[in-house]
Amino acid sequence: MLQAYALLDAILEAEWEYRYYSFNSKWSPTEHMGSMRNGSGDDLFAVFDASGCFLRGFDHESPMTPWRKTPPSIWPGVLEAVPPQFSSSVQEPAFHMEDTTFCVWCLNGEPAWSRGSIEFPDDSEDPDGSEWMLSALDGDPTTYQSFAKEYFELDVALDAISRVLAHEPLSIELLNAFPSSRDIQDVAIDAEEIGYPVQP
Repeated sequence: MLQAYALLDAILEAEWEYRYYSFNSKWSPTEHMGSMRNGSGDDLFAVFDASGCFLRGFDHESPMTPWRKTPPSIWPGVLEAVPPQFSSSVQEPAFHMEDTTFCVWCLNGEPAWSRGSIEFPDDSEDPDGSEWMLSALDGDPTTYQSFAKEYFELDVALDAISRVLAHEPLSIELLNAFPSSRDIQDVAIDAEEIGYPVQP
């Protein structure tokens, strides 16, 4: 889903630094990496490799923020149970793991996502920020349509969004379905980095 969202953002916004979602299909020879940054201090990073998927997020207003105390410290249980297969991600400086409020993972072959054994604070409905952050990745085209209306101030047709969510190869015809003035060649360059298919 992050891959499709990254292509949608690339269609609607030419400048990478102003995009909300991004995806790097060449993060390493064996890894893909997707991310979200909202410009207000909240972010998430997801790594996909042969082991499965590792995802960490940070909600700066969460009651579980490491900055709730001095010196800052990650909430007990958030990272302690991360499988060793994802140790390189836990140690990745670009993910600034010291600013983590939630962490989930799914090893290949497992039927569901996992997280550590955490005693959550009982004074918040979404204590670690994972509910609002991950619910945006539900794959519903109306979810992204509402997001684009608020974030980019653009009205995007549901059909156009659905085509990208279905990974229809990028083409001039597909690009023209969006309220975008971007050139197909420029979007194709972004698509290559994202790893999104492009029509020959």
